[in-house]
Amino acid sequence: MDILTSIFLGQPLWMWLGFLGLVALLLAFDLGVLHRDGHEIEVRESLMLSGFYIALGLAFGSFVWWQLGAQSGLEYLTGFVVEKSLAMDNVFVIAMIFGYLAIPRHLQHRVLFWGILGVIVLRAIMIGFGATLVSEFGWLLYVFAAFLIFTGIRMMMPGHGETDLGTNPVLVFMKKRFRVTEQLHGDKFFVRLADPRTGRVVRFMTPLFLALVMIEIADVIFAVDSVPAIFAITTDPYIVYTSNIFAILGLRALYFALAAILHRFAYLKQALAVLLVFIGSKIFVADFLGWEKFPAEWSLGITFVILASGIGYSLWRTARVH
Repeated sequence: MDILTSIFLGQPLWMWLGFLGLVALLLAFDLGVLHRDGHEIEVRESLMLSGFYIALGLAFGSFVWWQLGAQSGLEYLTGFVVEKSLAMDNVFVIAMIFGYLAIPRHLQHRVLFWGILGVIVLRAIMIGFGATLVSEFGWLLYVFAAFLIFTGIRMMMPGHGETDLGTNPVLVFMKKRFRVTEQLHGDKFFVRLADPRTGRVVRFMTPLFLALVMIEIADVIFAVDSVPAIFAITTDPYIVYTSNIFAILGLRALYFALAAILHRFAYLKQALAVLLVFIGSKIFVADFLGWEKFPAEWSLGITFVILASGIGYSLWRTARVH
């Protein structure tokens, strides 16, 4: 019992183990029960699963509020909303990757499932590293804040985010350096085939594995924005990591509901840019006004207003067009 109550990264070990155990159960239930047959996920199922994950994330926020207090609860909820919102931008990139590599819908869940395992590990490394640096060098929070403001302003520039996957350096490198099949081979990431040059049977990557690699790299790139964003909200590693993971867990389910209507969120990127500028500026505003910290309830309220405005304006403008 002494081990379970010992402090690890700011919180008792039992809280970390309980969270990781819950995530493991969710992933096992997802793969072993809900999607054991690898069927195509329809919009209705996607919305139901997304609602389930959102409800679970909010329920965990209630646990954080009860266990750690109202301030921590509000910080978790703000982090959850911010991460969920920033993950929406990731949906656009995932859709582009699947479209370019011609991954059919019934195989996309397999890629996203294994992708989330990589995300859980990569985010843990990045957040653990970031928490260590911030605890040792408090001034890094100001660097994170300035980076968020710069990123937000850059996102507002015309043409930002436009890319041609055919010239992506990672994709070009992998196709040049590794054996990659032209066609899919069911749900396999690797297959053994005869090398056309030597006739020997060797291992080939499939486009399904290329999609997995590209999505993992995309998440690392997005984490460069989202991890500093939540550190600007709270420096508690437990709140940072749990809000990140709960927001991302539902991304797979949300993707299938949003993939067909991404055009309706044409102005969401601008709202996310404003959100990053706001999150980054909070630290400087609090210092200027002599506050110890920007009020958590204000942060959450302003975040909701920015996102609701972006989503509402997008739906209004695209409704007029279509």
